[in-house]
Amino acid sequence: MTDNTGTVKDGIVETVKTIVYALLIAGVFRTLFFQPFWIPSGSMKDTLLIGDFLFVNKMAYGYSHYSCPFGLCPFSGRIMGSMPKRGDVVVFIKPVPDMVNDKLQYLYLVKRLIGVPGDRIHLQDGVVYINGVAQPWDHAQPTTSQNFVEYLDDFPAVPMSPDLGATEAWSVSMMNHVKDGNLVVPPGMYFMMGDNRHDSLDSRFWGFVPRADIIGRPLFNYWSFRTPEDEYNQTGLGPRLAWMGHILLHFFTGTRWERTFHVIR
Repeated sequence: MTDNTGTVKDGIVETVKTIVYALLIAGVFRTLFFQPFWIPSGSMKDTLLIGDFLFVNKMAYGYSHYSCPFGLCPFSGRIMGSMPKRGDVVVFIKPVPDMVNDKLQYLYLVKRLIGVPGDRIHLQDGVVYINGVAQPWDHAQPTTSQNFVEYLDDFPAVPMSPDLGATEAWSVSMMNHVKDGNLVVPPGMYFMMGDNRHDSLDSRFWGFVPRADIIGRPLFNYWSFRTPEDEYNQTGLGPRLAWMGHILLHFFTGTRWERTFHVIR
């Protein structure tokens, strides 16, 4: 009889090695180049919808310490890559933490970059003015007499405060950056807003985003599934399993096929 024990063991070892190598390669690829993200809120509607799954180009603006595995980078700031441009849709780290499952966490957000360093910004009747020029951005939610909100649509004429939803720190420091009715973006900082202007917690509420905290630029949707607005807030094993079951049952009817490979602009 032939003893195949050694051959079987060698096969198992090779299989494990292949899986480990594949995971390492995928981890490096995800960390340095492209990363998937899921849209949990409607702040960028209709550019991005709840349930959109994106591939984000992490090389678009170069590498920061967030790009390195476990934050182990031999440099600070950002290297390589181009400068973020006004009008780009970007993924970044929110500059203030949120309480998630009883823990403070810095969340990833997706917004449109409105102001670059040195820009003078104000809103009048919902129209964004940059350096005195009205910006005709068709992707943004229009302001009407029905949805007009003074502190959102005439920013920064009305000082932001915690009772309006602003952070305590921003409510104190914002007016230090206002000159002649405009918010002036300081060096190394960027001003972000959601396209769904009246349903977006953005730089109007928590301030500027440092360049080092900008992760990358979304490229396209690789999948989109119709998702309720409150799904992101569901916690626990039961709701998660129920949602996975819903996806399995309604994969074909719930998928937004027309958004598959939709390029983000």
